[in-house]
Amino acid sequence: MRRTYDDLVEEADTVSVDGWDFSWLEGRATEERPSWGYSRLLAGRMAAAEAALDVQTGGGEILAGLPELPPVTVATESWPPNLALAASRLRPRGARVVADDEEPRLPFRDGVFDLVVSRHPVVTWWDEIARVLRPGGTYFSQQVGPRSVFELTEFFMGPQDGSARDPRDAEAAARSAGLDVIDLRAERLRMEFRDIGAVIYFLRKVIWIVPGFSVRRYDDKLRELHGLIEAEGPFVAHSSRFLIEARRPPKPAA
Repeated sequence: MRRTYDDLVEEADTVSVDGWDFSWLEGRATEERPSWGYSRLLAGRMAAAEAALDVQTGGGEILAGLPELPPVTVATESWPPNLALAASRLRPRGARVVADDEEPRLPFRDGVFDLVVSRHPVVTWWDEIARVLRPGGTYFSQQVGPRSVFELTEFFMGPQDGSARDPRDAEAAARSAGLDVIDLRAERLRMEFRDIGAVIYFLRKVIWIVPGFSVRRYDDKLRELHGLIEAEGPFVAHSSRFLIEARRPPKPAA
């Protein structure tokens, strides 16, 4: 039996969107994954590290899924519901979770970590990353690139400037902070939304796609999109991702 618009909206507008787990969308939306395999690469780097920091950990899902964590592992997060989730997942693994707002300065001494990581940070504070890294230490991050899911953004909000988050800007900022960029890759990846409930859930969770989104505010556009999906099939968009790895230069030999 096909579910009505009102049924889909009521379900998607009330389900919890805490954390960074998208399993609720299984069977309702899909997204291609970057070819580099961030979690696999991260696992190897974590296994070799002595002291690691995960900036903006969300609900701690990525760290919690790794087979091995360094002897010293710290994660930061700003949103209280995510802090509680991250603590429940990471403290049993011996990791420390620190409440930190989304503005510098990072609450750590200079040169304390040999690895700093972040998956989809809102902002990267390059000077702070360089400060807390040990000489020879690395920053490893998968980030949201330019015009990510812009088909959805512009459906609801009209034409937008999509020039922000260019990986070349990230490379320049890393170098300006004194880091050597040793890897930089970018890809665009197909997404499909198969019902309006999936769209609502996604926009409630990924709040920067349509800032200020609510069902009430965008009811007319949601009804229009529901009709398009019913008539033409899944709504197709494209996410944008880039991988960047940067290293703090080692101290010169004496």
